[in-house]
Amino acid sequence: MGVVSIEEFEKVRAIGRPLAGLDLGTKTIGVAISDLGLSFATPREVIRRKKFSQDAQALLHLLSRENVGGVIIGLPINMDGSEGPRAQSTRAFARNLSAMTDLPFAFWDERLSTVAAERALIEMDVSRAKRAGRIDSAAAAFILQGALDRLQTLRAASSRE
Repeated sequence: MGVVSIEEFEKVRAIGRPLAGLDLGTKTIGVAISDLGLSFATPREVIRRKKFSQDAQALLHLLSRENVGGVIIGLPINMDGSEGPRAQSTRAFARNLSAMTDLPFAFWDERLSTVAAERALIEMDVSRAKRAGRIDSAAAAFILQGALDRLQTLRAASSRE
């Protein structure tokens, strides 16, 4: 299927299946999965990065196990709106992974998602040591939740037409 815009994603995602959100870090991949109603995102386990083939295999296994119908990937855009090396790396990862599956992929601006996740974990009184292990999946949940909210807005707009 490949990478599509968030507007196109709403048209091509598998209906009745949850969506996944990914936060690609250099050492880990944070993962979150939506509920079937696409209302809320829940953090899942973090995948420790090794090399692309192993990362892809672990990720595709998780996506299959969760019966995911589409994937939202956080795109690390700079605060000024430009794209740097991390964004290019994320686009390359998505392009390579999408060649291995029929699932649709869409990017979501992840600016400040890690900051928001860190604040939420602090508010929940999660210790510094435990926060380090949970931050990437919490950030993935923030990324996915933003996309879910946008998809809900798109569905509401199309139903009014």
